[in-house]
Amino acid sequence: MFNFFANQENKKDSFYYITGSDYNHIKNVLRMQVGDTCLVSCDGQSDLCRINSFSEEFVCLEIAEENYTSTELPVKIYLFQGLPKGDKMEYIIQKCVELGIFEIIPVAMKNCVVKLDDKKAKSKVARWQAICESAAKQSKRNIIPKISEVLPFGKALEYAKTLDMIMVPYENKEGMKATIEALAELKTVESVGIFIGPEGGFDKTEIEKAIESEAKTISLGKRILRTETAAITAVSMCMLEIEMFEENK
Repeated sequence: MFNFFANQENKKDSFYYITGSDYNHIKNVLRMQVGDTCLVSCDGQSDLCRINSFSEEFVCLEIAEENYTSTELPVKIYLFQGLPKGDKMEYIIQKCVELGIFEIIPVAMKNCVVKLDDKKAKSKVARWQAICESAAKQSKRNIIPKISEVLPFGKALEYAKTLDMIMVPYENKEGMKATIEALAELKTVESVGIFIGPEGGFDKTEIEKAIESEAKTISLGKRILRTETAAITAVSMCMLEIEMFEENK
């Protein structure tokens, strides 16, 4: 079933009025017909809808069942991703949105090869947000996760301090005990920030600052992971722990 996103301004009584690119996609690409069903997500809620009619400018969708499905995690996961090379960020965004990430914050770290000026950064963020929306539709999310502006490490750490918990997968961390303990704490918090280093890894001073901010350094196993693998692995571990706890409540 296809999923689309709408704002409150698109909703009136028990109907959604979809315009723009989604209207074109429904009518001319998918060639959906009156009576076909789809999901419409608005303000964190996904409603089951049925196509009521088409006009020249919009498609009218009638709500058949409100709050039809909920796909969001009860713990908000924030990914603080060190800027990677090439198109790796696009891959990280796509997969982490599928896994349930709440927000992704691109971070300029000391060992980042990529350096973005303000103009390039804004352009990149706009593209990343579009990829994020596409992944949210595909994975039937109730929300479109946010891609933050690019932050330097210090500001990213200050932002992370507003969350309930900070986790930093670190290649020099040995053993899985700290990882097990950190994952167990997810059942007691509402938000968690995960810091992932770029290809060159974290600078020693960045790790020191993170520890001073009460971040928990954890291991993702004995092997050295690429930055994109580390991001997906860390988010997957958190997602699985959160989902299993919810299931066993």
